[in-house]
Amino acid sequence: MVGLYHILKGNYGRVMRCVAYCTSTAFDTIRLLGYLKDTYTVSRFREVLHIRKGVKHHPETGEKEGNIFFFPFGAIVCWGLEESEERKLLKELKPFEVQHLDSIEEDVFSYVYGDNAKLVDDEIILPECDILTKLAFSHGLAQSVKLGVFEQTIQKTIHLTRELPELLAQQGSIKLSRKDIRRMMGRLFIDRSSINLHQELLDTPEFFWEHSDLEPYYALTAHYLDRERRVIVLNERLRILQELFDMLAAELNHQHSSRLEWTIIWLIVIEVVMHLVTDIFRIV
Repeated sequence: MVGLYHILKGNYGRVMRCVAYCTSTAFDTIRLLGYLKDTYTVSRFREVLHIRKGVKHHPETGEKEGNIFFFPFGAIVCWGLEESEERKLLKELKPFEVQHLDSIEEDVFSYVYGDNAKLVDDEIILPECDILTKLAFSHGLAQSVKLGVFEQTIQKTIHLTRELPELLAQQGSIKLSRKDIRRMMGRLFIDRSSINLHQELLDTPEFFWEHSDLEPYYALTAHYLDRERRVIVLNERLRILQELFDMLAAELNHQHSSRLEWTIIWLIVIEVVMHLVTDIFRIV
């Protein structure tokens, strides 16, 4: 779809496709690098792998190749490819994925070349046909789809556990077995820990320490995709998960204490009964 800015300006050449995917928790980068080297010329920009892939010639831009960036946290950003080529590429990558996602996260954009860098109505205006410029935008796009995966994970977990606070408020306790509570605690712990361990992925990439001149392109993308607000919301939902975890832990301790109390009560009852039997029937 051609963005509003492109319609208004009208002189930026052919509109091309840019898509960011997050397909897995991570890539096995070493094996992926070996596979790519067998077919393509691979460039490395810190932890990001880059390849060029032949595409139909674009007469307006002179581009004969698409660009693909592979991020170690399971994200890919494709520039200038057809959708069919992207889908074929995703299938090729499956053997190198660590924990494939049931639902692939994706953001679709168009891009053209213009005078100044802009991002309007899901259309990227690139100031030049340069790999590092595309990489700067790609960092922001890749982080956005990874953040989308985190958001889905938390939302799904909160949805599955949302009735627990209501049960506690209405009944004063959670009517679940110790085994069920442990399972829920395990799920909460895995989701919360996975996101906490990868929070650094949402910071400004170290790539821009060496290429500070490109950081404005990254900042432009992060601002357009509302990264800062989404991270704040993500952290708030993580806090809710922590509260759910603490609540389940308290309920588990309560059930354990209650079980111990009843065990003690029954032991006392048994001891009293034995004393009565001994006194009445004089049983030694």
